[in-house]
Amino acid sequence: MQSPGSSLAAAKYISLRSFKKDGGHVDTPVWFVPLDGKLLVFTDGTSYKVKRIRRNPEVQIAECDMRGKLLGPWQPGTCRPLENTENDAPYVARVYAALNQKYGLVMRAGTFFSTLLGRVGRRLVLEITPRNP
Repeated sequence: MQSPGSSLAAAKYISLRSFKKDGGHVDTPVWFVPLDGKLLVFTDGTSYKVKRIRRNPEVQIAECDMRGKLLGPWQPGTCRPLENTENDAPYVARVYAALNQKYGLVMRAGTFFSTLLGRVGRRLVLEITPRNP
């Protein structure tokens, strides 16, 4: 039996659907890595996506291309931000190492420029736990 989200593990991008207060949704294509049975994403911690997820952890995920065009069905899940604490630091370091391995030079270049612009400190990791539909 496949683990939840395993069909997404080989994808390059996923669309992360988060929900607004009024029940509407916002779909965002994101880079991700599978790790320890979860899907992990990095994002700007001040983004509206993070605010929506803090308010409502229910999300949906689907394989997509870099522009967000869906390539697979939506799957339900829950999402939580990993707070930048000492307890999360080793896990977050593993997430960034996996992202660097998966996305290579493009990820490293993004980190370099984010550091130069002072934005790297705003990064936050989101942990998605897929559920079987």
